[in-house]
Amino acid sequence: MQIVGRNQAASHAIAVQLAEQIKKIPGAVDVRVQQPDNWPQFRISVDRSKAAELGLTEQNVANSVLLSLSGSTQVQPAYWIDPKIGVQYLINVRATEYAMDSVQQLNAMPISANQPGTSDAQILANLASISRVNVSPVVSHYNVIPVIDVYGNVDGRDLGGVLGDLQPLVEKVKKDLPRGGSIVVRGQAETMRSSFLGLAIGLMGAIVLIYFLLVVNFQSWLDPFIIITALPAALSGVVWGLFLSQTTLSVPALMGAIMSLGVATANSVLVVTFARENLQRGLDPIAAALEAGVGRIRPVLMTALAMVIGMLPMSLGLGEGGEQNAPLGRAVIGGLVFATIATLFFVPIVFSFMHRHHKPQSTNPSVTP
Repeated sequence: MQIVGRNQAASHAIAVQLAEQIKKIPGAVDVRVQQPDNWPQFRISVDRSKAAELGLTEQNVANSVLLSLSGSTQVQPAYWIDPKIGVQYLINVRATEYAMDSVQQLNAMPISANQPGTSDAQILANLASISRVNVSPVVSHYNVIPVIDVYGNVDGRDLGGVLGDLQPLVEKVKKDLPRGGSIVVRGQAETMRSSFLGLAIGLMGAIVLIYFLLVVNFQSWLDPFIIITALPAALSGVVWGLFLSQTTLSVPALMGAIMSLGVATANSVLVVTFARENLQRGLDPIAAALEAGVGRIRPVLMTALAMVIGMLPMSLGLGEGGEQNAPLGRAVIGGLVFATIATLFFVPIVFSFMHRHHKPQSTNPSVTP
């Protein structure tokens, strides 16, 4: 979860509150705020009026502090070249660390417009005040806008289930966001949603493409519709296969659904083609559909069983990393079982119903059809 906004103090408070609520969700682990705000720091506030009275500026104070704490390389870099080998070395002059071991030593730090130690030098306590503050050690930006990230992981539960419990919390937090702020869920959740959306569009597009290709092949709008009536059964088989095996919906499962649609379509084409041939031979629609279902049962079962047996080892999820592709095999097996039943029983019924007004033609060769 990424809280976007320029009011980082308010965003961080909301992020901490949201993280505590997310920790209570089953399956959510390693929840943390990526940008903590507890890094101790000394803040030096310069009194510009006093500095101006002494002929100093805030830049003089900053340069003197940097010279004492970080070294001369931060203010005025100096180099020394070894005359023997011609190698250039960076020279850094700074106060020793043991000399700056307390706030009193910091307040006694000499401040000068030129170099510390001159006669016109002042001490830091005369020009500024030192206070203790807590700041964030990490400042993150997304599209130039500051953000506060709430990181988390999922263990022992599917990502979609955790997101389902998380979404109400996000919607509730949106009401408390500062003006101009927003909250966005990113990471694997964003990848999952885009993948599911793309595969769902691909699934629907595959059905439409199959239909129009069959329309061109059969030169008819009716028979391709009869063929694709087996596809809803295949999709329901995918759902039941995942449910009975306690497998969550995933990208491999959706890929298996697309594969099962292809095999289901091929088997349904086989039955409908044979039924059309029976109609052309002069059989009535019911007899043509019945004979097609009985006569094509062997090739349909052989095709489906070959696919099911081939996917069985994958569906077991054996071996290292086997659980990654197991949903694909389970989706294919479930889809083909239901699609095969629909192809052999449901498709012939639909065919006979759609062609119920078809009148058998004479088989006499002397009669021109």
